[in-house]
Amino acid sequence: MNFSVYWQHADAVSKTLYFVLLAMSIATWTIFALRLMGTHQLKQQAYAQLSQALNQLKAKLAPLSFEQRKAVAEQALLRQISVEKASAEKGVSVLGTIASLAPFVGLFGTVWGIFHALVAVGKSGQAGLAQVATPVGEALIMTGFGLAVAIPAVIAYNICSRVNRTLSTNLQDHAHSLLIDTMLQQDSSVQKTEVNATQQSLVGGQV
Repeated sequence: MNFSVYWQHADAVSKTLYFVLLAMSIATWTIFALRLMGTHQLKQQAYAQLSQALNQLKAKLAPLSFEQRKAVAEQALLRQISVEKASAEKGVSVLGTIASLAPFVGLFGTVWGIFHALVAVGKSGQAGLAQVATPVGEALIMTGFGLAVAIPAVIAYNICSRVNRTLSTNLQDHAHSLLIDTMLQQDSSVQKTEVNATQQSLVGGQV
């Protein structure tokens, strides 16, 4: 089947749908490539943001009790994890949309092509198999285009979703480690402060 022949006989709607599918394919591969290349950098940035979120709270955590410090730190970490997860999911919904829409765009192009092919056959007055099979087969090209766009989009969506789930798990593990370290540091600081205060009171009492 010669694509150039199909393109010459295609109308404006069919050509528009072709360019829509082409744009979807370009968007799929662009998002997928950028997402894979930026995975490691995104992970490092997320770790840095979690550490920064806790560092900004250290001064505020000092006068609080242990339970209050833990609750405040957990809330700060959860908020930051939500922000990082939202950042990681950018573009993934586009892949899912393309994977869902591309087959229907191709199918619509096929239906549109078959309709015009049958109208042309009716006008010509020749209804033989040769007159019908060729234009209908050419119209099926759009369905093939739709599937060719949708299949990579589905694969890219699944890969990106798995990467995001792994990132979410890593962020939670890192957040737990940061929380434990922060609580231990705060406890040691509080204990040192209490020891110093006790020593000063003893020295004052001796004087």
